Amino acid sequence: MADSEPVIYSAPVAPALLASTAQRIRPNTKLIALLSVGHFVVDLNQGCLPAMLPFLKSAHQLSYAAVATIVLAANVASSIVQPLFGYFADRTARRWMLPASVLLTGGGFALMGLAPGFTALLALVVAMGLGVAAYHPEAYKTATSVAGEKKATALSWFSLGGNVGIALGPPVITALVTVVGVMGSLGLLLPTLVATMLLLAVLPAFSPTPASRAAAAAAARGVNMPRAMALLILVVTIRSWTTLGFTTFVPFYYIDTLGADPRLVGPLLFVFLGAGAAGTVIAGPLADRWGSRAFMQWVLLAALPFGVLFLLVRGALAFVMLGIFGALLTSSFTVSVVLGQAYLPRNAGTASGLIVGFAIGAGGLGVTALGWVADRYGLPSALWISALMPLLAFATARLLPAQRVHEAR
Repeated sequence: MADSEPVIYSAPVAPALLASTAQRIRPNTKLIALLSVGHFVVDLNQGCLPAMLPFLKSAHQLSYAAVATIVLAANVASSIVQPLFGYFADRTARRWMLPASVLLTGGGFALMGLAPGFTALLALVVAMGLGVAAYHPEAYKTATSVAGEKKATALSWFSLGGNVGIALGPPVITALVTVVGVMGSLGLLLPTLVATMLLLAVLPAFSPTPASRAAAAAAARGVNMPRAMALLILVVTIRSWTTLGFTTFVPFYYIDTLGADPRLVGPLLFVFLGAGAAGTVIAGPLADRWGSRAFMQWVLLAALPFGVLFLLVRGALAFVMLGIFGALLTSSFTVSVVLGQAYLPRNAGTASGLIVGFAIGAGGLGVTALGWVADRYGLPSALWISALMPLLAFATARLLPAQRVHEAR
């Protein structure tokens, strides 16, 4: 493939430079859709892991701390190393990584049901995580190059594939494991192979166009804001503490504390993550209209009461609160990527890796701490900490500076 210059994911940070160029780039909806399919399958496998954990815990007689270690391993492999893949994506196009990473992700998860012990399980989790880490920076960069002018809107549709995959993962794997046991993970090989072949078939179509190269060159003259980026990473890290805390411990809370049927795990996580997928699509146009920074700040505050209410109510109302909480939290996901690209316009792939990868992965460290809290003080304590974290995220987000809009000298 030809070399690919860095491209910007966000609304332009130098409007006078980029407006005319961006307007000439019409969004290629077919390619965005195919990238979204790959995103769906990658995150479908990743989304299966939280719902698989109770079954793996039972099969291998694991402690809560060991379960949290699995989550940490998954997040280190899939997230914390992702900026490295983003760095490579900024240097040259590696489109072959798109199908290869889908295959690695699906293969790693599918074989978990055959793992003979904890060590083998961790190795497969790491393999799955590396596939996730490889897909996202290259796919975000590629999607941006064909996204047109309204980056937040286009990327919200690309992100929809991933969020739907994350949401469907729990009910899919719950159904498979309920019927055939932990070996049901092998069922994820089918969508993995289909998506891999589709991406292989369309690799030539992802070559950069003259218009996208012009936009990339203009973006490269933008001004990087590393301090603002560091603050944004902190905001996303705090937010991910909440998201990962809920996806990891809400299933155990219902089964171990409330005595619910284990088959409720899939629907629970589907409500939380499925509402998040809907929130992502709604968020894109709103962020394009109101501005990514303002949206990022206030949506975190808006999420706070619903996480608290989820822990205070029972029955169907708890599902409603969980859904609203998930929608508001996840709606800031794509917006944070857009804002990160505005802060680092010269290094699009790296910025994507830092937000989608490192910041979210660092949140996995919080899950390990929450596992310690759950073992010693009970699951409700861990969930209360998670539910209150958006307040800290909001306070930190209020410190985010405005984007610079002038060209670098």
